[in-house]
Amino acid sequence: MLPDEQPSPEQMAIFRRMTPEQRWQVAHELYWTARRHKREFLRGRHPERSESELDREVRRIFLCPNLI
Repeated sequence: MLPDEQPSPEQMAIFRRMTPEQRWQVAHELYWTARRHKREFLRGRHPERSESELDREVRRIFLCPNLI
């Protein structure tokens, strides 16, 4: 992790106060946000692809990230 990516002491305090359920919810939201962003990135790079093709590609990328 780069120095400017380190969480601040305030952020760490917030994370420590969160329940496991709250941390899971944050992780869940981040995951689906990343998928939406990846889909829109792919749509911009490949406007000719259909919705189902985009869905399949995002699914492939998130299931097998080491194959990218």
